[in-house]
Amino acid sequence: MAPDSAVESFQDTTLDPPVRGFLHRPSSPLEDGLILTHGAGGNSRGPLLIALAELFSANGVAVLRCDLPFRQARSFGPPRPGDAARDRQGLKTAISALRKMAPGRIFLGGQSYGGRQATMLCADEPGLADGLLLLSYPLHAPGKPDQLRTQHLPRLTVPALFVHGMRDPFGSIEEMKSALKLIPARTSLIPVEGEGHDLGFKGKKRRDDLPAIIWAEFNNLFGVP
Repeated sequence: MAPDSAVESFQDTTLDPPVRGFLHRPSSPLEDGLILTHGAGGNSRGPLLIALAELFSANGVAVLRCDLPFRQARSFGPPRPGDAARDRQGLKTAISALRKMAPGRIFLGGQSYGGRQATMLCADEPGLADGLLLLSYPLHAPGKPDQLRTQHLPRLTVPALFVHGMRDPFGSIEEMKSALKLIPARTSLIPVEGEGHDLGFKGKKRRDDLPAIIWAEFNNLFGVP
């Protein structure tokens, strides 16, 4: 049976940018850790992030759900064009904060915009994280399939798990499969039937089976005990 876990508010203001969010602590001693962050219109309180954090921590992985710097500065609205570099730095400081508590492997995860920034950070700084969990990667803007956001993918040397809705306007499953071929590291893709960019987590709607599916494939790809 999976161990219990607890969640607490978390902040580390000694870092720049500061790290703010929620820490899910497994009842077992901390080893591996996962950082989860949000998309352009969300925050760390997103229902999918919470569901994943609860399940992963119940299975022994410490999870830090954190707000990107643009969201710490503004409670609503999308990031501005000049925010991306500082948001990537925010992911880097989140890794530093979690490493103080979890001495094992560190995984970096994000939904949509947050996931894209995670891939760009890891492409620029190989070895920073041990793996990626990417939810609804925004392969291109809706209706603009000729403007792919794939330029950095050939430099991504960290294994990555992608979770993508089969009705996602930010990229079709076939487009995602083609993009993953650009990545030299191991990858895996979970297509989510019948869902769009929200992966079945919108308003009061919850895709209750999805977190377990993600955990099983994450465990398969990364060999989490």
